[in-house]
Amino acid sequence: MADDVLFEKRPDGVGVITLNRPDSLNAMGGQLMTLLAKYLADCTYDTSVRCVVLTGAGRAFCAGGDVKGMGRSPARAGGGDDAKPQANDGGGNSTGKARRPSPFELLDPGVSGLRKSQMDTSYVLHTMLKPTIAMVNGHAVGAGLSLALACDIRIASDKAKLGTAFRNIALSGDFGGSFYMQRLVGSGKARELYFTGEIMDADEALRIGLVNRVVPHDRLVDETMAFAANLAAGPTATLARMKENLNLGEYSDLRTLLDQEAFYQRFTGLSNDSREAVSAFIEKRQPKFAGN
Repeated sequence: MADDVLFEKRPDGVGVITLNRPDSLNAMGGQLMTLLAKYLADCTYDTSVRCVVLTGAGRAFCAGGDVKGMGRSPARAGGGDDAKPQANDGGGNSTGKARRPSPFELLDPGVSGLRKSQMDTSYVLHTMLKPTIAMVNGHAVGAGLSLALACDIRIASDKAKLGTAFRNIALSGDFGGSFYMQRLVGSGKARELYFTGEIMDADEALRIGLVNRVVPHDRLVDETMAFAANLAAGPTATLARMKENLNLGEYSDLRTLLDQEAFYQRFTGLSNDSREAVSAFIEKRQPKFAGN
């Protein structure tokens, strides 16, 4: 049985995570979210990984929550991995007998599980102190779109389709899309896309700022990996401080951000990579960044 997520550490410092349930358009079932969280944690702490690319196998990036799985277990609405909760007798004792749980019994474990899954995936993609890139090879809808928006950069195939789609199954949305989208396209457009569930093509997503680049489908892998390799060859520690500044700037007041920028500007100026860059400039050569 194939793994629901594939993970490759390339020699150029790029970690590639591939959602691998192509028959379901990489919907969030099976062990997909558990393995995604595992590999993101690996990338976070492995210093040999200096940039992360998230993509999907087959025709889709990620179709979001596993709607068929939701039909079997409403507690999984929102994109958790497959689980088989046992019935109980009302006092917390497992009976092995089928009994329909009440909505309140379903809600509490479902909420806590979804919160953890969101923090282990979407939050990590957004806050990891390394560049993260969504290589959007096909449909990115619902929570799948949220994962793409959690990344720092989105490079889309010209065949990609993107949309929130939550309203089509009467769900309010998860994995941070409500946070990320408003900051990319503005409050009014984000509300329109959430309320209508509109699916847009890659060119429209580029026009409104939802993706950074659109490339021909047959060039997607080559161009994305070249872009990622360029970031991985950069001053990794400095890029981490840039990302912290940009993330803080999304919600802080200007004075707080200026304080952090002043500290990190002087801090990165003392780094080995900064000294290497200055030497390379004086010697009229390309710098070789070690990432520290």
